[in-house]
This record gives sequence, C-alpha cells and structure tokens, in this order.
Amino acid sequence: MGQMTNENSVGFSQIIWRVCNLFMSVFFSLASYVQINDPDSVLWMVAYAIPAGLCFLICCQQEITETLFWRRTADLYVLVSTAFVFILGWNLYKVGITDIFQQEEGRECSGLLLTVFWLLLCRHSGRSAVGSFRLCTAVGVTVFPFITWIYYYMNTEMRKDWPEHCTTAL
Repeated sequence: MGQMTNENSVGFSQIIWRVCNLFMSVFFSLASYVQINDPDSVLWMVAYAIPAGLCFLICCQQEITETLFWRRTADLYVLVSTAFVFILGWNLYKVGITDIFQQEEGRECSGLLLTVFWLLLCRHSGRSAVGSFRLCTAVGVTVFPFITWIYYYMNTEMRKDWPEHCTTAL
C-alpha cells in the first residue's frame, strides 16, 4: 500500500514538473514575442525562443534532458547567456543603477538570469523522479514571472519611464 502511494506522488510530481515547464515555455514565448518592437529584437527573440523550445520539449518528454542534443543546446545557451549577464551586470554596476527594472539593461539581465536559472534547474530532470525541493523551487519560479508581469502591466506608474518599444508590444 505504501509503494502505491509513493508511485502516485511520483506521478503527480512529474505532472507538476511538466506543467511548470509548459508555463515557462509559454512565458518565454511571450517574452520572445514582446521583443518584436525592440531595436535589437532578433537577438532577444532568439534569447527567449531557445529556452521556450527546450521547456516545451521537457513538457512533451521529460527524459529529453538526458539526450545529447538537449544537454548541449542548454549548456551552450547557459554559457553564452551567463557571459551576457556578467556584461550587463557590470554595466549596471559601473553606472550605479539600483532600480534595475526601470532600466532596459536591468530587465534584459533579469530575463537572462531567469532563463539560465530555469535551464540549470531542468538539467538531469529526466534521470529520475523530480525531488520535492526542485519541484517547490520550480513552482515558485514559475509563478514569479507571471505575477511580476501582471504587476507591471497593471501598474502604469512603474512603466512611465520605459521606452515606447517596451510598452507597446502587449
């Protein structure tokens, strides 16, 4: 009887993990879409489309994280994005920016940090059952960008100093 309950919880956690990846795929897809008005839109659309695709693959088949294609794509993405995060972060630090969400570079840096963190969280999730710590982290991380986006969307005062291309996509 105890093993049946354990199998049910493993199945439930796998469903939650896949749903989290579906939501993150949707979020990264939306993030890619809103870049359409950005002056360097192609770069940022690709920067969000790659993790959106990788998350969607996990949603379809969790074991995909163990394939060479998924791992190499995710590793290369994390490497390049981490370099960009350091460059953007250093520029923000040099200028003395503290309110990073009011600066385009701060939003870009935060978005890349989110994608890197998520892909690192996804690594090797196809090997075995997703643990409770990873699952709780995933749920929290999944909810955070949606709540933040809704908050900024509803609070127009927060967006008043943003450039037009940041406020007209949605």
